[in-house]
Amino acid sequence: MLRKSPVNFQRTRSTIDVTNEARVHLWYEKEFGSPIQPYTSVEDAIGSRPTTATSIGTKYDESGKFALYAAFGLGDLFSMIVRANKRQVSQEVYNKKAERWGKAWPKLTVIPWESGP
Repeated sequence: MLRKSPVNFQRTRSTIDVTNEARVHLWYEKEFGSPIQPYTSVEDAIGSRPTTATSIGTKYDESGKFALYAAFGLGDLFSMIVRANKRQVSQEVYNKKAERWGKAWPKLTVIPWESGP
C-alpha cells in the first residue's frame, strides 16, 4: 500500500514512493505475478528493489537524524546507470522499467539484463 507521506515533497520534481515494507508481501503477487516472503528488515526490503540505483532508502535514526541506506552504494545512481538487481525482479519487469526510464531520461546508461550480475 502506498500512502501519502507526512513529509512535504512539493519542491521535488520527482515522484517519491513511500511504502510500508512490512506489508508488501500481501500485495506483491497480485501486482507482479509471483509471491514473496515477508521482509526481515527495512534493509532487506531495500536490497530487493529492481535496480541497483533504486535500492536506496532513508529513515530517521535513533537520534532523529536522517540515515541513508544504499544496498549497492551510490555509484550507479550518480553515474546514471540502470542495472538489474536480479534478487526479485523478473527480466520482463526490468526491461519495461529500463525502457520507460530510458525514454524519460535519455542520458541513462541501461545495462542489459544479460550483462548484469
